[in-house]
Amino acid sequence: MDWGFVHKAWDKWASPNIGSDKPLKAAILINYDPTGPSRLLSTIAEEEGIKVNPIELSQFIDFIKCDKLQTESFIIGPNQYIVTSIHENWFCARCMNTSKSTGEGAIVMHTAAFLLVALYDGSIGSASRAMVAVDQFAWQLTRKNLAVVISCCPAAKTVPNHTVETESQR
Repeated sequence: MDWGFVHKAWDKWASPNIGSDKPLKAAILINYDPTGPSRLLSTIAEEEGIKVNPIELSQFIDFIKCDKLQTESFIIGPNQYIVTSIHENWFCARCMNTSKSTGEGAIVMHTAAFLLVALYDGSIGSASRAMVAVDQFAWQLTRKNLAVVISCCPAAKTVPNHTVETESQR
């Protein structure tokens, strides 16, 4: 992954999407490769609006790796979340200990090399706006990743469903 691209994309995406009166109150980009060697630790690549300590990060990564989405809750910052819906490469969660009347939520999306954790205040409308913001950034990362795969493998091509096939697969 091109770290320069990731940092620039994050900076460009974060400023209009994270903060008060914006779709997200905080976001964390975690370097995450579940297929990598076990000695490869996940690290925080970028964060905005929140500071996560390494122990919290480790517990969150264990929650993901052990596939505890349907059976346990997870903690990010001062909040405890329970998963409310699970999809192919992302899931949503609601805060269990919020003091806000409209609630708080989290969206966690897994891209090829990262976990994007996005936190928002509010309910359904806020969740929709948060999902749009998360999807925009994940698309940028995925698009860049496909471009790297294609440039490294001249026989590869992009097909409409964003997968890559080689000449031998056609």
